[in-house]
Amino acid sequence: MRFPVVIVSRSCKVVHRLKRSPLLSPASALWRHESVSVSTDAGTDVRSHYITTPIFYVNAAPHLGHLYSAVMADCLHRYKLLQGFSSKFATGTDEHGLKIQQAAEAAGKDPLTFCSDVSERFKHLFSSCNISYTDYIRTTEPRHRQAVEHFWSVLWDKGLIYKGHYEGWYSTQDESFLTPSQLADAVDSSGNQIKVSLESGHKVEWMKEDNYMFRLSAFRSQLLDWLRGNPRAVQPECFQQLVLQWLQHDLPDLSVSRQRSRLQWGISVPGDPEQTIYVWLDALVNYLTVAGYPHEHHQWWSVVHHIVGKDILKFHAIYWPAFLLGAGLPLPQTIHVHSHWTAEGKKMSKSLGNVVDPLQRSQMFTAEGMRYFLLRQGVPDSDCDYTDLKVFKLLNAELADSLGGLLNRCTAPVLNRAQVFPSFCPQSFPREQGGRAVAEDYHMLDTVTNLPSVVERHYESMHAYKALEAIAACVRQTNGFVQRHAPWKLDKRDSAEQRWRDTIIHVSLECLRVYGTLLQPVVPELSNRLLSRLGVQPGERSWAALSFLPRYQGTDCPFEGRALGPDSGVLFSRLESPDVDKHEPKKAKKAVKLK
Repeated sequence: MRFPVVIVSRSCKVVHRLKRSPLLSPASALWRHESVSVSTDAGTDVRSHYITTPIFYVNAAPHLGHLYSAVMADCLHRYKLLQGFSSKFATGTDEHGLKIQQAAEAAGKDPLTFCSDVSERFKHLFSSCNISYTDYIRTTEPRHRQAVEHFWSVLWDKGLIYKGHYEGWYSTQDESFLTPSQLADAVDSSGNQIKVSLESGHKVEWMKEDNYMFRLSAFRSQLLDWLRGNPRAVQPECFQQLVLQWLQHDLPDLSVSRQRSRLQWGISVPGDPEQTIYVWLDALVNYLTVAGYPHEHHQWWSVVHHIVGKDILKFHAIYWPAFLLGAGLPLPQTIHVHSHWTAEGKKMSKSLGNVVDPLQRSQMFTAEGMRYFLLRQGVPDSDCDYTDLKVFKLLNAELADSLGGLLNRCTAPVLNRAQVFPSFCPQSFPREQGGRAVAEDYHMLDTVTNLPSVVERHYESMHAYKALEAIAACVRQTNGFVQRHAPWKLDKRDSAEQRWRDTIIHVSLECLRVYGTLLQPVVPELSNRLLSRLGVQPGERSWAALSFLPRYQGTDCPFEGRALGPDSGVLFSRLESPDVDKHEPKKAKKAVKLK
């Protein structure tokens, strides 16, 4: 998505008067956060959850930021499924607009064929990286056209759209209108003085035309009430404060259409074939389309959460909520915002040749590896820097050596000849100190016992990096536990030593079971291999099955004595040092595959 900022000319001519409506008074009911349960045929209640990425503009191939948005949403979706929710997860492509119309002409293709080709590249990337979306929406679909036309008609009938005259600066490259404060003077390649966008550097031109306007100015107080009454509506908190700053100023009405003579590739304004609905209003309605709007959308729309990049925050946290208030629809429960990725400290750009190809890197470092890296290193409230060397070091340290090494150690025949989940001895590891365990071991048990609640809190707030940091710290503690007691040195002929040896392995495997369960939203395939190796069945991998070390609590352990699953080889193969010149991160060595 990419969106305009508009200036409304004082010459706007109102076609019909704004109708008095309760929607223009405080409407707190529309943004009340509620958990919705749906009754199933079996009579049980299933909680619903709906997560969206932005729909991605098909003007270029997917980049690292697109994959980051998708992996963040996929992580939350998988986590909610583990908790027993009925979860919907939508992504897709934004395919209308003047830039697409021009790009298709330049490529010698009709616009729909051009869009389909690029959209398939996004689908291929997401499939390769195990993005488990439940709906992939394209704005060229008939169901979306119907939703947009209905949404427009609702706003029109409420008197919130009117015919006016627009004059202002417009960037075709960005497909956006800009205010004078967003412009700079520049010189083009021919030496001519031009105006450019401060943000993108793209040339802008003065434009005059008659089109339709949306009464954004009428919603400023309601938007302020919404944000002040919902301090977690926009996350992280720094972005909520930014939106509140924007709302300290008056909001101009927005241009929501273009003349058909200028823009043919889009949805016509209902009842006016000479006008095309502007691409950003068209694009935002995709979230409603997926929910089933205008008919069966209530189950999902009341529990929607958006994930967006910081560059499109204003359009999701000001314009979109205003449209929804105008249409009488609930506002999003949360708008999760993430920052951008740089490459070796520089903004990625084609001219610098430092654009990171996410598909290539997922082949080089594996899809699971890229998922883990993006969520482990991505900090939503600040820009993150990508280098191949960072990926190499992190994955070898945390997935290959620490987690993979722990699993290999505890399931190797030299320590676990019977290849079973061994027994726990309460006398060796009693609840009160006095057995073979030491103070550090009890501290480890406390930390792992509390780990699910820590991870849950961070997954809920979209701070996956904090969740993974906590898991990695626990994995290091468990490795320290095994190293400290060195079970391979215990006398196999001494029954007491053997009970302690089995207890060490039992505790370590229980820790691994918890780590594998918690990591499922982040690295689903790796987690599946880990849990399968431990003999944990598919029905035993939910959030509700996370009870840690029941034998220590004096209850039965369903895994004790159970045969381990087959040895499928190394959990995560160590990566070779990337053969990449530090000044040319776009070059990559051949792919390293998981065994």
